[in-house]
Amino acid sequence: MDQTLLIILGVVLLAVVGFFVMRKPKELPPKEGEAPAPKLEAKAEPKSTTKALPGAKPASKAETSTPTPSPRSPSVDSVAKPKAVPASTGALLSSDVLASDDSVPPPPMAKADEAPVASVPRVSKREIAGMRAGLAASRTGFIARLTSLFSGRKEIDPAILEQIEEVMLSSDVGVKTTQVILERLREGLAKNELRDADAVWAALRAEATRLLTVPGGRTGRIQGKGKPVVVLMVGVNGVGKTTTIGKLATKLTGEGRKVVLGAGDTFRAAAVQQLEVWGKRVGAEVIRGKDGADPGAVAFDATTRAKEQGADFLLIDTAGRLHTKAPLMDEIKKVRKSIAKALDDAPHETLLVVDATTGNNALTQAAMFKDAIDLTGIILTKLDGTAKGGIVLAICDELKVPVRYVGLGERAEDLREFHAEDFVEALFGREADEAAAA
Repeated sequence: MDQTLLIILGVVLLAVVGFFVMRKPKELPPKEGEAPAPKLEAKAEPKSTTKALPGAKPASKAETSTPTPSPRSPSVDSVAKPKAVPASTGALLSSDVLASDDSVPPPPMAKADEAPVASVPRVSKREIAGMRAGLAASRTGFIARLTSLFSGRKEIDPAILEQIEEVMLSSDVGVKTTQVILERLREGLAKNELRDADAVWAALRAEATRLLTVPGGRTGRIQGKGKPVVVLMVGVNGVGKTTTIGKLATKLTGEGRKVVLGAGDTFRAAAVQQLEVWGKRVGAEVIRGKDGADPGAVAFDATTRAKEQGADFLLIDTAGRLHTKAPLMDEIKKVRKSIAKALDDAPHETLLVVDATTGNNALTQAAMFKDAIDLTGIILTKLDGTAKGGIVLAICDELKVPVRYVGLGERAEDLREFHAEDFVEALFGREADEAAAA
C-alpha cells in the first residue's frame, strides 16, 4: 500500500514539473530562411536608440547570418545604399535616407549653375611671392615710405594725409589719382572709420584695387574671337615691344597653341632679326617683307598666312614711333585697316607697350596713343627696375585702359598676367600680413 502511494505521488510530481517546462520552452535559433517570431524578438531585444532605416528587417540576437530578404521587404543593404547621383548636378539625397541620426543636419545642396560661395584665389601663394619679388624695387621705395608713415602710430592724425600725398606724388602716382585717393581717406577719417594705422592701410589697399579695376575693361591674358586671334603691338622706341612679343609667343606655344609672328617693323632690320630669333626658339613662323616695305602690306600678308595655316594667334610687331609725330600715328591706323581687310573684326587686340621706368612720361605716351587708336590694354614692362610703381595706378585711373601684363624680369615667365587683386596683394602686402596668412 505504501509503495503504491509513493508511485502515485511521483507521477503527480512529474506531471507538475512537465507542466511548467511546457509553459516556458527553451529558445532555439530559427531555421534557415525562417523569420523569428515577432513576440519573442520584441521581448528579447532592448529598445533601440537609433532610428531604423525605412523597410529594414529587424534581427534577433540569436541570428548569426544575414536572413534571406523577403520580396516585399528590402534588406538593410538595399536601403542603406542610395542610388548614384550624376556629378554634374551636385545634388544630395534627402537626409531621411542618408542619415540615421536626426541631430546631424545634411550638407547644403548646391545648384549646378551656382558659383561656390568661398572665394578662390586667382593665383597661388607661390606666384604671389614671385610677383612680390619682381616688385622689390617699388616695395623698398614707394611702399616702404608709406609704411614708415604708420609705424609706431596708435592713432591717426589727419595731418598724415599731407605726408601720404608727398610720397604718392614722388612715386609717379600722378596729381589727379593722388587727389582721388586722399579724398577717400578724408571721408573715412571724417566718419571716424580710420582710427588706426591698420584701418588706413586697409583703406589704401581697397582704393588701389578699385582704381586698378577698369569697369568694362578686359583683364589678364589676350583675348579675341575667331581664329587666328590677331594682336597688334604698338609703342614708342625702346619700350621692349619685340621682346614682349617673344615672351608672349613662348607662353602661348608652351600651352600648345600655334603662333605666327608678323615682322611689321620694316624700318629696322635688327627688329626683324630679333623676331626671327624668337620664332626659331619657339617654333613659330615669321612673316616678313623686304627692308623698308610697307608695314600695312606685311600685316596683310601675315594675317592671310595665319588664317590659311589655321594658327591660333598672330602677333604683329610694329615700328617704334614718337607719340608726338602725327604722320607716324596715322600710319598705325593704316596698318589696322590692312589687317581688317584680310580678316573681319581684326585686330582683336591692340596692346600698347609702355616702359614703367619712364614714370609720368609713360602716362603721356599712353594718353596720346589712346587718342589715336582704340587700345584694348597696356603692357607695362621693366616694372622690376623702378621704385615708382605708382604709375600703374595713374594709367588705369586717368586713362581707363586696363593693364593686361606686367614685365617683372628678363625671362619669359616674368611677363605676368595682370589682375588687380593679385597685384595689390603683391605690392601692398606687409610682412606682418604675410606671416599671418602663411
